[in-house]
Amino acid sequence: MTVYEFAKGLILEAGINVKKIMKQDIEIETKSNPNDLVTNVDKSTEKYLFDNIKKTYPNHFVIGEEGHGHDLKDEHGVVWVIDPIDGTLNFVHQQENFAISIGIYHNGEPYAGFVYDVMNDVLYHAKVGEGAFENGTRLPEIKDTPLKTSIIGINPNWLTKPRLGDMFKPIVDEARSARAYGSAALEIVHVATGKLGGYITPRLQPWDFAGGLIILSEVGGRGTNLLGESLSIYEPSPIVMANQKLHAELIENHFEKHIETVRLLQNRLKK
Repeated sequence: MTVYEFAKGLILEAGINVKKIMKQDIEIETKSNPNDLVTNVDKSTEKYLFDNIKKTYPNHFVIGEEGHGHDLKDEHGVVWVIDPIDGTLNFVHQQENFAISIGIYHNGEPYAGFVYDVMNDVLYHAKVGEGAFENGTRLPEIKDTPLKTSIIGINPNWLTKPRLGDMFKPIVDEARSARAYGSAALEIVHVATGKLGGYITPRLQPWDFAGGLIILSEVGGRGTNLLGESLSIYEPSPIVMANQKLHAELIENHFEKHIETVRLLQNRLKK
């Protein structure tokens, strides 16, 4: 069994476990602020993924949202970047619109990505060089769209913030429309399937984008920071994920006008 096949089975098994645990009482804690939640399901799912990965591949490394590998910086070897529940607020309030995300990297290079929409039983997956799939159906190359005919994924809260609003509001005004789904991993695969033209956020952790970025790349999309620079699985970043045409338009016509704000965002995230 290849690592790709193992990971595909593992994420599906983790989803089955999530559905089982959801039938019990969900224990909720706050982390950095009242809107930053973690549940017993997040923790138990990360432990399940971590334990099975290490049991099968003892020499592999794991970076997980709920505590595993946060000090890892070495790009040698195989690194799994996992988010046990991406969209925890949705999980708590809606019991849907959340995903399990896994990105696997080898010596710093992408190998395979997985995003599992648990409640809809839809697995998005990709192995580098072999295309991306929605369950068993191969995804086509995404079509280029200009901003004026694109739907943009963005959290409306960012539009109310000083400086961020100055940068993001003109994009929303010019776009056909905007949506917020509450799960970065799902929004990235929505870009990969063409449901969104692009997804933008000033702050995202590696476990939120590692799996989706590989899937998006396999259908011809592009994911970078707001200045078009490559993303690292070892640090958070402001990001833009989009089809090629829209990505270039956003960088050139919008973000490059706000280089000072973008650099400030990046520096704050590194502290």
